[in-house]
Amino acid sequence: MLHACDTAERAERRAENALSIGEYAEAAALYRQAYQRTPTKNRLKRGQLCFNMGEAYRRYGNTARALAAYKNAERYKYTDTVTYIRIGDMLCSQGDYNGAVTSYQAYLDLHPDDVDALQGLKAAQMAPTLKDSGSYYTVKPVALFNSSRADYSPALLGTDAEQIYFSTTRNQVEGGSISGITAMKPGDIYYAKRDENGQWKRPEPADESLNTEDDEGACCFDKEGKTMYFTVCKTDGRYPRMAEIYMSKRTDAQWGKAQPLKITADTLSSYAHPALSPDGQYLYFTSDMPGGFGGLDLWRVRIEKGTPTNLENLGPDINTKGNECFPTFRPNGDLYFSSDNRLPNLGGLDLYKARQQGERLNWTVEPLPAPMNSNGDDFGMTFEGLHNQGYFSSSRATGGRGWDKIFSFSYPEYLQSVKGWVYEQDGYELPAAQVYMVGTDGTNKKIGLRTDGSFEEPLEPGVRYLFLAACDGFLNILNQLQTESREIEMQYVLQFPLPNINMPVLIRGINYEFDKAVITDSSTVALNRLVKLLQENPNVTIELAAHTDYRGSDAYNQRLSQARAQNVVNYLINQGIDRNRLTAVGYGKTRPVVVSKKLHEQYLFLNVGDTLNVQTIERLYPAQQEVANALNRRTEFRVLNTTFGLFDEKGNLKQLPPAKKHEEDTDFNADDNAGEWY
Repeated sequence: MLHACDTAERAERRAENALSIGEYAEAAALYRQAYQRTPTKNRLKRGQLCFNMGEAYRRYGNTARALAAYKNAERYKYTDTVTYIRIGDMLCSQGDYNGAVTSYQAYLDLHPDDVDALQGLKAAQMAPTLKDSGSYYTVKPVALFNSSRADYSPALLGTDAEQIYFSTTRNQVEGGSISGITAMKPGDIYYAKRDENGQWKRPEPADESLNTEDDEGACCFDKEGKTMYFTVCKTDGRYPRMAEIYMSKRTDAQWGKAQPLKITADTLSSYAHPALSPDGQYLYFTSDMPGGFGGLDLWRVRIEKGTPTNLENLGPDINTKGNECFPTFRPNGDLYFSSDNRLPNLGGLDLYKARQQGERLNWTVEPLPAPMNSNGDDFGMTFEGLHNQGYFSSSRATGGRGWDKIFSFSYPEYLQSVKGWVYEQDGYELPAAQVYMVGTDGTNKKIGLRTDGSFEEPLEPGVRYLFLAACDGFLNILNQLQTESREIEMQYVLQFPLPNINMPVLIRGINYEFDKAVITDSSTVALNRLVKLLQENPNVTIELAAHTDYRGSDAYNQRLSQARAQNVVNYLINQGIDRNRLTAVGYGKTRPVVVSKKLHEQYLFLNVGDTLNVQTIERLYPAQQEVANALNRRTEFRVLNTTFGLFDEKGNLKQLPPAKKHEEDTDFNADDNAGEWY
């Protein structure tokens, strides 16, 4: 807080203290007061105060006032430090590249080998061409999200991007006082939802468990949308403002009380701008901790059961002597971040894309083109699923006052992808399963599933892919597809209904002639799926069981069901399945269906746990009785053994033939719906 009675010396001391604890806006105001109370004849002191004032303005993004202060320092001949470099930097941030070239050159005239001035000069010379060349990106401000103050760091929640979270310093935030850091209120986290038409509703504050009197900033989410990591900067008038990363768990629709995430024991460094890798194994973040390459660096820690371990700096491919910050990921694994010290640079923070090479921290880095990058600060991206579109924040076109705004971006592209679900046949999702993905382009990866048993992956055009879903206690299911060779937007959908090896599995689509055991032609599709399943699980033996309803005599139903089961076995044998893997059993009407929870959801008039015997069925309405009898007339298989052919007569494991190369696999078929049992 300013005091009218402050002398120039006292105001300067207080400004230095404010600067040391990160209260940049307060420091700028105090330097300004000290400058105004310093006699005009003391030109050296006034020049020094102007330079320090500019440094304070620059630190919180008010480039317009910083530039005015630096130019005053130049007017007072305070140019034996980095004044010309700072003027060049601020002119770049204002889009005045010709003026920046002049300023950098003025510094190089005094210090011809200075690396920072040489890099600034090169950036300013390159910028006009880069800015004018543009790109296919489309960038638009999002008026609904933006207020009269700063709005920044958007983060989409959920695979369908139905919610968006961002930080704001609008007048309605929780904190009542003006921040000594930014001259605005401390930031809060706001969010918006889509309506039934996919349009964004008006933003509102996030849960009270997240927003406090402190400054809450950039956030990210795990792929399930159940865990949030975000930045918190505590308010303290005595000590430096160190940012911390907090974590909150979501229960139902509410975020729980946020807790600090202890990354290291170092309490004198900042940790901010969290971003989870697509596989959820690593948390990337920004820090000024020792061991880096410059100001702010990008680091990562491995997250094991919610605990950070194995701290790593991302290395010199990413980090420079300047500031690298605001990491984010596209689902395909590309890392995006902002930097103020890489070439090319259009001014302030620019956006860059990095792709990891190999397993270690080796990266290739490239800048995003205009209009993604501008002369202002550009940072904080978030992507809508697999597509190259989403939102980011930028200080462009805000008069250099440091007020960031949220923009949408999109890039025209042809994208092919696959979306799949793994679940227990006639049951629920199996998030514990794994999906193995192999492609003729060299793709070979293991895919983890979301809590609903689903996954989504990008595909390359003209590639053959194989997907194998596996889970303990279940048979494997294989799906194969061939992507379009053309650059066309398409999403393939795959189902993986895994049969449970511990209970009978219903085979849908097997039909018989009325009152006979003859299999109808309409059963071929279902039988061929069973053939494929047995081929994909060659060490499994099964029992083929046929069942009837309660009508007819016991002996008749027994003979009919046995004949029907045997005919299914005969079909499988004719398709090349070893007869020793198959057992036919007719159960007649002795094993009526027991209603499961899943069956109850399909037929609400049936109660979970009821057995569809004569007594139960006769209590139903006639139409309901027909449904119940149809459920009892079924063909099932049950896994008997999972080690067929693995052991010799002495019980020793046989020598298995070498695995075939992928190119020797059977032909892929984009229309093959293996595993689609209904």
